[in-house]
Amino acid sequence: MSVAGHAESEHHILEEDIQRLASEIRSGRERPESRNMSERELIKQSLGRLVPNIPASQPSDSPKASSTGPLPAYAKGASADTKLEIEHLLDIAFHKGIEHANAEAKKSTPFVVDAFHDALVGKIYPELEKRGLLK
Repeated sequence: MSVAGHAESEHHILEEDIQRLASEIRSGRERPESRNMSERELIKQSLGRLVPNIPASQPSDSPKASSTGPLPAYAKGASADTKLEIEHLLDIAFHKGIEHANAEAKKSTPFVVDAFHDALVGKIYPELEKRGLLK
């Protein structure tokens, strides 16, 4: 496969994940228990429905991605290796799909898994917002 063909294939996977997530968000909004959720909580809940082992909800005051990068603020004090691992998982999610990245994340520590999931929500949120898929 050519490099261009490989890139198109990767973007196709990401696009499919975003479309599946958008559909799940629309369905999630119709659930009574979702009415008081923030958009970020709804995204994480929707991810949890699409990909096994992603927690379906998080506290409403959950940390958001920091202004200096894709990682949640609480991961700022993590080791450089841990930060790189989380960023690598994000890269996998955007190039090979969320399910593939989640499978890789499950091989790591609970901290990395949680930070990856929170960072993923932080990365996906602006894209969904830009596409008008949120409120």
